[in-house]
Amino acid sequence: MELEQVHRTRWDGYVDWRNRPAIRGTHGGMLAASFVLVVEVLENLAFLANGSNLVIYLSDYMHFSPSKSANDVTNFMGTSFLLALVGGFFSDAFFTTYHIYLISALVQFLGLVILTVQAREPSLKPPKCSPGSSSIPCQEVHGEKAAMLFLGLYLVALGVGGIKGSLPPHGAEQFDGSTLQGRTQRSTFFNYFVFCLSFGALIAVTLVVWIEDNKGWEWGFGISTLVIFLSIPIFLAGSTSYKIKLPSGSPLTTIFKVLVAASVNTYAIANMSISPSSPSQRSQTTIEEPAKAIETTELPSKSLKFLNKAVASKPLHPSLACTAQQVEEVKIVLKILPIFACTIMLNCCLAQLSTFSVQQAATMDTNLGSLKVPPASLPVFPVLFIMILAPIYDHLIIPFARRVTKSEMGISHLQRIGIGLVLSIIAMAVAALVEIKRKRVATNRGQLDETNPLPITFFWVAFQYSFLGSADLFSLAGLLEFFFTEAPASMRSLATSLSFASLAMGYYLSSVIVSIINDISGVVYNILSKTHGFSFTLGNDRINMDDDKYDDMDADEYDVNEK
Repeated sequence: MELEQVHRTRWDGYVDWRNRPAIRGTHGGMLAASFVLVVEVLENLAFLANGSNLVIYLSDYMHFSPSKSANDVTNFMGTSFLLALVGGFFSDAFFTTYHIYLISALVQFLGLVILTVQAREPSLKPPKCSPGSSSIPCQEVHGEKAAMLFLGLYLVALGVGGIKGSLPPHGAEQFDGSTLQGRTQRSTFFNYFVFCLSFGALIAVTLVVWIEDNKGWEWGFGISTLVIFLSIPIFLAGSTSYKIKLPSGSPLTTIFKVLVAASVNTYAIANMSISPSSPSQRSQTTIEEPAKAIETTELPSKSLKFLNKAVASKPLHPSLACTAQQVEEVKIVLKILPIFACTIMLNCCLAQLSTFSVQQAATMDTNLGSLKVPPASLPVFPVLFIMILAPIYDHLIIPFARRVTKSEMGISHLQRIGIGLVLSIIAMAVAALVEIKRKRVATNRGQLDETNPLPITFFWVAFQYSFLGSADLFSLAGLLEFFFTEAPASMRSLATSLSFASLAMGYYLSSVIVSIINDISGVVYNILSKTHGFSFTLGNDRINMDDDKYDDMDADEYDVNEK
C-alpha cells in the first residue's frame, strides 16, 4: 500500500536537478515551463540579433560578394538548425535536456565573445575600402582573420543547435501527457514557445539591428553575448521546479538494431524455407513452443510488416534481440519522416526571404517619416504577425475548433502543417510579384547600375513577410508538437529536433538553388555581354536586371548559334 502511494506521488522516469525522484505537485507544470519560455526569448534574441543582419556584416565589413554572403549566412543558419539533431540525440541518450542546455549556452557564449572581439578590433578585420572605387579596392577576409570569423560563427552554431535540440523538449516534458489538462497545457506551451521565439526575434531585428547599423557591430555582438550569458542564471532559477527526464540510451542504436535484425531474420527465414528441418529440430521447436508463445503475446502491428521480422524468429545473435515495443518505436520514427521531408521546401522559402529580401529591401526607400529603417529589421513584419496570431489561435481559434469538431485538439497537427505549406506558396508568389515591380521601377528610372535607393517603399516587401510569418506559426508550432507527441518517449528530444533539421535542409537547399542560378546566369551574362552589351545582375553580384533589354531582343538576333 505504501509502495503504491509512493508510486502515485512520483514521476516515473524523472528526477529533479539534484538527481532525486521528481515529485508530482512539486516538479513540473506551467511554472517550470515558464522559465523555459523566458529563456527562449533571450536565446532567440541572441541568435537572430546577428543572424538576421549577418549578410550585411559579411558583405560590408568582411567584403564577401552579395551572393557569397547570402550562401555563407544560409550555411551558418542551416548548420545551427541541423546541429539540433546532435543536441536532441545527446539529451535522449547520455545526458539530459537540462545539462545539454547549460553546456550549449556556454559554447554559444564563447563563440559570441570571439565575434565581439573581432568586430571591435580593426586589426582583426580586412582594411576599410571604397566599393566601386579602383583607388581603394575591397579585400575579402582571408587567412587567420577568416579562421577567427568562422570559428566564432560555428561555435555559435554548435551552441544554438544544442539549445534548439534540448530546450523545447525540456519545456514540454514538464506536463503530464496522460491527462487531458496536461495535453492541453502542453499544446499551449508550444504555441507560446513560438510566441516567445518571435518576441526575442522582434527585439533582435529592431533594437539590436539598429544598434549594429548605427553604433557598430561590436555593440550588436556584445549585446548578444550579454543576453545569452543572462539566460543561464534565469534557466537555473527554475531548477527546483523542473522534472528532468532520465536518458534511456541511444535511440539510434535501437533504430539500427531493429533494421539490421529485420534484414538478417528475413534472410534466415528464406534459407530455412529452402532446407527442411531435421527431426531433432522439429522436436526442439515443439518443446520451445510454449515459451515462444509467452514471449510473443504482444505482437507488432501489421503496418510496415518487413520490420516485424525483427521479432518473428529467434535472433541469430543475442545483440539482435528486439522486442515488439522497439519495433513499434522504429515504425513510428519511419512514419514521421515523410512529414519532416514535406516541410523542407517551406523552410527553403524562409531562407530565401531572410537573405535576399534583406538585400532587395536595401535597394528600396526605407524611410518611415524622419526615421530610416534598417533593411535587416524587415523581419519585424512576420514576427509581429506571429505574436498577434499566436494568442488568438490558442485562446479563440482552437477553443472554437474544439466545439465545432468535438475533438480534443480542434485542429490536428497535420492540418496545421498543411495550412503552413499553403501559406508559404502564397508568400513566394507574392515575393515574385513584388520583385517584378521593383525591377521595373529600376529599369524605368535608369537606376540599374546605381546604388541610390529606388523610389519605391520597402512596405511592398512586408506582404511576403506577413504570409511567411503566418506559415511559420502554423508549421513550426505544429511540427514541434507533432514530433514530440508522436515520437516514442525514449526519442522525444531527437524527434523534436527534426523540426529544426527541416529548417536546416531548407537553408542548405536555398544555398544550392542560389549557386545553380548564379552559375547559369553567369553563362548567360557572358553570352549576352558579348552579343548585346547586356547589363546583368546575380552573376555580377547585383540584384537589378535590365528586363526590358531582354524583352526587346529580336528572337533571331538572340539566336546564339547564328552568331
